[in-house]
Amino acid sequence: AQIAAITQSSGDLILNVDSDTTLAPDVVSKLALKMRDPAVGAAMGQLKASNQKDTWLTRLIDMEYWLACNEERAAQARFGAVMCCCGPCAMYRRSAMLSLLDQYETQLYRGKPSDFGEDRHLTILMLSAGFRTEYVPSAIAATVVPDTIGIYLRQQLRWARSTFRDTLLALPVLPGLDRYLTLDAIGQNVGLLLLALSVLTGIGEFALTATLPWWTILVIGSMTLVRCSVAAYRARELRFLGFALHTLVNIFLLIPLKAYALCTLS
Repeated sequence: AQIAAITQSSGDLILNVDSDTTLAPDVVSKLALKMRDPAVGAAMGQLKASNQKDTWLTRLIDMEYWLACNEERAAQARFGAVMCCCGPCAMYRRSAMLSLLDQYETQLYRGKPSDFGEDRHLTILMLSAGFRTEYVPSAIAATVVPDTIGIYLRQQLRWARSTFRDTLLALPVLPGLDRYLTLDAIGQNVGLLLLALSVLTGIGEFALTATLPWWTILVIGSMTLVRCSVAAYRARELRFLGFALHTLVNIFLLIPLKAYALCTLS
């Protein structure tokens, strides 16, 4: 559908919007202003959950989006290389997209078609073609987020596969970018691995000695508290202290799911 729209379009810029996303009135003008620089191939806005107040999960995801946009994407944008311009609200330079369509349409992994996670894939292609990718925090887009665990986990499984696959795609691109982007990629993947190893070690200690792994619990709890406190300070909202709940979701649901995603990339 995207490819059909791109080939039939005639404008200089293309805005990608999910069907369940509502844009603020000034989103197009703010993203277009960033795209006035011909070196910029894509720019994304800030995502919020339009159904934030529905359940504890939607509240948690809304905070997760804030952190992903205003910490991860904002940091990457300082070096002109947002690694994933998210599908709900992203503007692209049409001329750049046309030059990448053949690669975009034939996404492969180990020689087989692989069509999940199109936003991250297209962003990496933009970076590999030499374009910058940017983040515009004042361009607000509200999107519907999963309100049940089952839907959330299916979404996260798709995203995890996309992240793993396109991290491999990004490896040749990283040396041409600022060294921070390499550090960022290593941190996101090694950090997850260290957390998984810590949890497995703690479970092993409990199984073999029947004692709680207090040091593991203390370290993970302390890091969670620091992260949530910094987020609450930066956002000027105490609700981010409640993001500590995401650590439990991460340990007991997302880490096993991401391990499964890694084993089923094909």
